[in-house]
Amino acid sequence: MNTPDQPAAAPAPRLTARDFDQELIDLYDYYAHGQIDRRTFLDRAAKFAIGSLTAGALLDMLSPSYALAAQVPKDDPRVVSEYVTFPSPAGSGKGRGLLVRPAGPAARRPAVLVVHENRGLNPYIEDVARRLALAGFTAFAPDALFPLGGYPGDDDAGRVLQQKLDRNKIIEDFVAAANFLHVHPESNGALGVVGFCFGGGVANTLAWRLPDIVKAAVPYYGGQPSAEEASHIKGALLLHYAGLDTRVNAGWPAYEAALKAAKVAYEVYIYPGVNHGFHNDTTPRYDKAAAELSWQRTLAFFHARLV
Repeated sequence: MNTPDQPAAAPAPRLTARDFDQELIDLYDYYAHGQIDRRTFLDRAAKFAIGSLTAGALLDMLSPSYALAAQVPKDDPRVVSEYVTFPSPAGSGKGRGLLVRPAGPAARRPAVLVVHENRGLNPYIEDVARRLALAGFTAFAPDALFPLGGYPGDDDAGRVLQQKLDRNKIIEDFVAAANFLHVHPESNGALGVVGFCFGGGVANTLAWRLPDIVKAAVPYYGGQPSAEEASHIKGALLLHYAGLDTRVNAGWPAYEAALKAAKVAYEVYIYPGVNHGFHNDTTPRYDKAAAELSWQRTLAFFHARLV
């Protein structure tokens, strides 16, 4: 405890990807996306454990710290948030998500669907929805885990739960959520989608599944649809990729060729020297410069396209 004569201790410096070997970062990526289990991660990470630093400690250091996910606090008076349900007859029957709008009188405004990663509606994604509301949009962030009780408060548990769900039903739930938001009283009918990781793939999917209502989609490091699927897209795309994300980036050349063939309006940015997940400000993979620049581009894109 500090005495009156002692200055408060400086906070520990925030860890970044540069504090870890790139092989370990890639290993965590495999684990986070279900390509290896926890035991395999720990076994392979053991060679990076030095002294009293264990493989388990390394995993904890690389995992999200949601105390950092508060760019817009839950009780921020500038936004109004509520959890609402929506019908999903082709999916789980019913879905639930966080609806956020700017504070003040009800109004019809452009709307953006926010699609989470492969672990449910965690605090980071909820914060993204609040950021969009501050930028003047009605934002809706559904939770794919609602049929199993919702995001459990832990990403590892959330990842396990999402793996138990039928992927086709998850997609139908997000299709239903997009339709729900499109006709919501506080939507003017101009619908955008932004998604991260798994959600980036869903953003690509919604662009071709709902070409008549999705006017703008922003996939962050998302998996790509087939050329035939891409041919249905009518809205505009803004695609963000991480330069070090070879796993996802491998599908970009074929996707770009399909978009060109279908004459889809798109912009793409590949941020050099950053990792998959660079926008997520709760993990060491976060890259402040790339995250802020990509977000500026995202907001400008939505303001230009959702009119």
